[in-house]
Amino acid sequence: MLYWDYAAATPPYEEVVQTMEQIMRLHYANPSSLHRAGRDAERLLARSREVCAAALGAAPHEILFTSGATESNNLAVKGAALQYQGRGRHIVTTQIEHPSVYESCQQLQSLGWEVTFVAPDSTGVVDPAGIAAAVRRDTVLVSVMHVNNETGAVQPLKDIGRLVKAANHRTLFHVDGVQGFGKLATELKEWQADLYSLSAHKLRGPRGVGILYVREGVSLFPLLTGGSQEQGGRAGTENVPAIVASAKAVRMGAENREAYNKQITPLRERLLAFLSGVPEFTVNSSRDGAPHIVHFSYPAVNGEVMARKLEELGMTVSTRSACSSRLAEPSRILLAMGRDAAVALGGVRISLGDAHTQADIEALEQALLSAVQALKIVERGRD
Repeated sequence: MLYWDYAAATPPYEEVVQTMEQIMRLHYANPSSLHRAGRDAERLLARSREVCAAALGAAPHEILFTSGATESNNLAVKGAALQYQGRGRHIVTTQIEHPSVYESCQQLQSLGWEVTFVAPDSTGVVDPAGIAAAVRRDTVLVSVMHVNNETGAVQPLKDIGRLVKAANHRTLFHVDGVQGFGKLATELKEWQADLYSLSAHKLRGPRGVGILYVREGVSLFPLLTGGSQEQGGRAGTENVPAIVASAKAVRMGAENREAYNKQITPLRERLLAFLSGVPEFTVNSSRDGAPHIVHFSYPAVNGEVMARKLEELGMTVSTRSACSSRLAEPSRILLAMGRDAAVALGGVRISLGDAHTQADIEALEQALLSAVQALKIVERGRD
């Protein structure tokens, strides 16, 4: 079975697994405890914070550890809205955000905040001028993802950050960086980002650890209370083994980025060219998207049907974000891009990793052709 769902979860590096096992065996004390074992665990936590900060070009005190990107995004969006509601109760985001941002904004909307959801163009990219035009005097937060988790569309964050700050210098800028880090350059200062979210298990790290960069001078209303952990920003005993292992994955992701791109970009280009040559497919990813995501639709059937057929043929793919993949409805992302309902319902996402080879792409192409032929026979039988 070939695994093509790296955008949902990645196999951890062997070094990460070994690190996590070692820390679990040797450093199981609570890092908040005052005894020597606790202090040793706290030092590991501090070192992990330094490693993640270095990879992001940040300071260690600007790094918070959470349970994952969903929590990081929730804390960024709702924590900022609640902390700075005295400035206003307006938020700007896009129609193509991950559910953890999109639904956080909807939740705030139900509580009285006003949210402007900016639409993308047909390639899935938002216009920086459109984002800036939505910013008002009472806009507390703008939240825009770096790379779309479904189509791989890359957002022009530098221009967005510049225009947002010019429109209202007090407006905070949050970037969901989950699908971008380790694939594309992360430039927090150039983007003028105040908040930035990451997830370790997208970086060949363990599940259950997220990272939130909080620029010095920015405060967030804590969503979890009951302890002073994470500088008072997120109560709860830190998962030291997983955090140390995650810091290793973040460091390796930053160090390996150029080699990663060199390896998988040609594979993505070949796959895009192949899909474009199959008349039954509609390609939803642009050529200048992120190097690891390819999205297409087979409008004749629900994307789940295609995914299951490909699994029968030895290929593990997905239909959209893992957080939304069980929803039997058209993709919100594709509808926002102007695709019709059939295309939005028939989407399939292929996401590459550094284990993939040219031979794997060839096998995937053959499986795709076989799946189309098999599904055509089924469709003819229903006519």
